[in-house]
Amino acid sequence: MATAVREYLAKARHSALHLEMRDSYMRDDPEFIRWQEGHQYDPADRVSWWRPWLDVVAETTGRGVRMRRLRVVSEPLSDYVRYEHDGTFTNVAAGEDVRWLPRSQARGLLLPAQDGWVMDGEVVILHHFSGEGQWTGPRMEVLHDPELAALYVSAYEAAWHRAVPHAEYRPV
Repeated sequence: MATAVREYLAKARHSALHLEMRDSYMRDDPEFIRWQEGHQYDPADRVSWWRPWLDVVAETTGRGVRMRRLRVVSEPLSDYVRYEHDGTFTNVAAGEDVRWLPRSQARGLLLPAQDGWVMDGEVVILHHFSGEGQWTGPRMEVLHDPELAALYVSAYEAAWHRAVPHAEYRPV
C-alpha cells in the first residue's frame, strides 16, 4: 500500500473510508497469480497470511479509528474480485469493517468516478488506475478539499447502507 495512505492512516483520528469500484486490479500481483493456481489461505494459520498492511490496519483500528472498506462489484464476480473476497477475512481479522455492494443494488446512487480514501472527512486520496487495473501516474493524489471530501462521504454513506456486511455476502 502506498506511503500516502499509510501516512494519513497514522494521522487519522476517527474515520478512514475506502471505496473500491473496479472489477480488477493489478492482475500481475503474485498473490493473485498464486490464488489462480489454487492457493488458499488457511484462516487458522494466521502466520501464513498476516502481512505488514494488516499491522497498519490493526494499529489504526486499535487507536479507535473506524476503518471501513466498501467494494462495489459486478455479479457474477470477476476472478480478481473473487480473489479479494476469499482473502477479505484477513482485513476483518485486523479490524477493518468490509461491505459488498452489487452494482445491481446501486441503482439511484451517484458514486464517484475514482476509487479512493477519505480520512476523517477531510482528506481525499484518489487512486489512478488504467482500464486494465494497473496503477497510472500519479498513482495517488492527496487532496485537502473539504467540499470533495463531503461529496465522497455522502456517496459512500448512501452506498454503505445498501451494502452487505462481508460475513453475510454470498457472491453470485
